Amino acid sequence: MIRLIAAIDTSRGIATDKGIPWKLPGDTAYFENETTTGLIVMGWATYNEFSGPLHGRDNYVLTRDQSPLRSGFLPITTLADLKSQPHQDVWVIGGAIVFAEAIVRADELFLTQVLEDFHCTKFFPDYRTGFVRFAQGNDQEENGVQYRFEKWRRITEPQDDPRT
Repeated sequence: MIRLIAAIDTSRGIATDKGIPWKLPGDTAYFENETTTGLIVMGWATYNEFSGPLHGRDNYVLTRDQSPLRSGFLPITTLADLKSQPHQDVWVIGGAIVFAEAIVRADELFLTQVLEDFHCTKFFPDYRTGFVRFAQGNDQEENGVQYRFEKWRRITEPQDDPRT
């Protein structure tokens, strides 16, 4: 199963040029809890935000750059490179370009809806016509920011799973 996990503001923004504009420890804990099993896929910019790989998970970086990656990260050039691991769940964690590529193959979206517009410059792709919400948590607030967790399931057939 391919899942995208992201926190998005009311305009589907995920980050500014300086990074994620909100600090939500509850969202960080949710992310860590949900992604404890399966493979992690991220783009180059997201990779550069991490000092090391997420523990206990295979961490793949979608990149065409031939530069060596830090220890614990594995390079892939396309999602199809994950074919060799067909029984693993895949968690796509960003950024915007990787989300845009992966959403056509996604089965589920785990979205933290940040209930404010942060005037982001990087955005999550439009998803409302291809997915239906099947779970929603209660509104929460941290650091003056309201948010809630939502899970969305694809209502149309995804494109072929690149791993099969």
